[in-house]
Amino acid sequence: MRATRAGAVFGLLGLLAASLGWPQAATAEDAPVVRLAKFERERVSRDARDIANWVVHSGDNQTGDDRHLPFVILDKKDARIYVFDATGRLRGAAPALLGMGRGDIAIPGLGARELSNIAPKDRITQAGRYVSYIGLDTHNEEVLWLDYQDGLAIHRVITTNPKERRLERLNSPTPSDNRISYGCINIPIKFFEQVVLPTFTGTKSIVYVLPETMPAHKVFASYEVKVDEGSPDVVRARFQK
Repeated sequence: MRATRAGAVFGLLGLLAASLGWPQAATAEDAPVVRLAKFERERVSRDARDIANWVVHSGDNQTGDDRHLPFVILDKKDARIYVFDATGRLRGAAPALLGMGRGDIAIPGLGARELSNIAPKDRITQAGRYVSYIGLDTHNEEVLWLDYQDGLAIHRVITTNPKERRLERLNSPTPSDNRISYGCINIPIKFFEQVVLPTFTGTKSIVYVLPETMPAHKVFASYEVKVDEGSPDVVRARFQK
């Protein structure tokens, strides 16, 4: 009986507040929905987390028919790749080998050059957003193509030149020795076959290659998605392109 009377009293107070224009307490239904990337317990840099959260919250991985695509965050500074399904849940993470040259803008037309004619400083993994797909390279090997014309792809680590020690570089504890390729992204064979191929075969995807010589917001129209503890989720614009 007391609970019923209390509910009635609160209901009348709510009607009175509405009629007088008083501000009313927010309900759970009023709280904005903030969708975040789910990194689980994976270690991740601030830039990688910010961009992944922006992708999921803004729906930047959507197609024209509002279908969400799986996506990749490639953190060049940390030499690490993160693969997400279409909802933003992490499928896996792994170290990556990157272009020998440091920078974020590659020279146009590198895909048409002989590899031996590309100077070490020009072997750059270009930053940017790429609509990607699984295809075959000139050796009939499956790769995830970022830019077919410029020969930029994610693929199994190449081990044909033992002097490059690519496997050792992948397994080293720091990213300082992960710069060895001509621009493509080399990843562990097991990771490519067990995570990349199952996630991206039969669908387009989006690959976000984070910059290393400029702020991320110079490349992506991104913003910080912040969860404010103790209150409803809040989206706060930190930067815009």
